[in-house]
Amino acid sequence: QLQFVESGGGLVQPGGSLRLSCAASGFTLNYYTVGWFRQAPGKEHEGVSCISSSDGSTYYADSVKGRFTISRDNAKNVVYLQMNSLKPEDTATYYCAARSSTPQTMCLVPSLIDSWGQGTQVTVSS
Repeated sequence: QLQFVESGGGLVQPGGSLRLSCAASGFTLNYYTVGWFRQAPGKEHEGVSCISSSDGSTYYADSVKGRFTISRDNAKNVVYLQMNSLKPEDTATYYCAARSSTPQTMCLVPSLIDSWGQGTQVTVSS
């Protein structure tokens, strides 16, 4: 079972920024597509952004395009999610996951993820 440590969440005002980090535990992220997902209270998991291992291609949900940027540092075995211009509707617990998949498939079908870690809470509020 792939395990991750998500960090970087917090309380931020609308319009603010946060950078989330996803660190792999006990395995190498290089070989997997890695994705960021979020779950707001009472809602299903939603794919936010995913990045491939092979060519760095990415997928973004329409709701975050132009505001969020996903990146990976294979040397550090970490994937980041830079979140700018945050909105109250971005409030959720954010999780990362990895699997062998295209970024679009991974993000659009969260049910393919077998299990979720603890995540990191992002709260956007004034």
